Amino acid sequence: MQNNATVAAPRIVKLTARELEAHLSQFAEMLHQCVHAGASIGFIEPFPISEAASFWRDRIIPALAGGKRTLFAAFDADRVVGTVQLDYDTMPNQAHRGDISKLMVRPDCRRRGIARLLMLAAEGQARDLGRSLLTLDTRTGDSAEILYTSLGFETTGVIPQYARDPFSEKLSGTTIMFKHLIG
Repeated sequence: MQNNATVAAPRIVKLTARELEAHLSQFAEMLHQCVHAGASIGFIEPFPISEAASFWRDRIIPALAGGKRTLFAAFDADRVVGTVQLDYDTMPNQAHRGDISKLMVRPDCRRRGIARLLMLAAEGQARDLGRSLLTLDTRTGDSAEILYTSLGFETTGVIPQYARDPFSEKLSGTTIMFKHLIG
């Protein structure tokens, strides 16, 4: 095992639909690993790798191709180790905001600041697009809540029993968060 202090920071890259397609197997593997590690990102067991690939191919590639979202990937050499999305497919009266979704880091690459770098890239893209408000939701009590708070996100509320646990019938709450972007 490597000492995290000596590991170089990953490269953060904004990917096109075609580039995502070229790395589809790595994205499917990462999503599959994250769900199996307990991540509450919309999927439940059983969760085959084919379903993970289908998510990227059938939902995300068309949204990227249609200019409705931006996908950032963290690369450690040629390996995809993390990702986040900025969704800005909003109604005309919400053209000032964007939604952060599907922040994930491979389980064996966590605690290296990758999630923070991805979030900062998404925030920069939101600013570049003229968005002044970011929103997101996260499973209540997850460590991601601490990350988002450290990045300046505020909690607006909690919805109890919002989503099913990946491994059981248990329903968990979701914390709704926002951040006003200035400058």
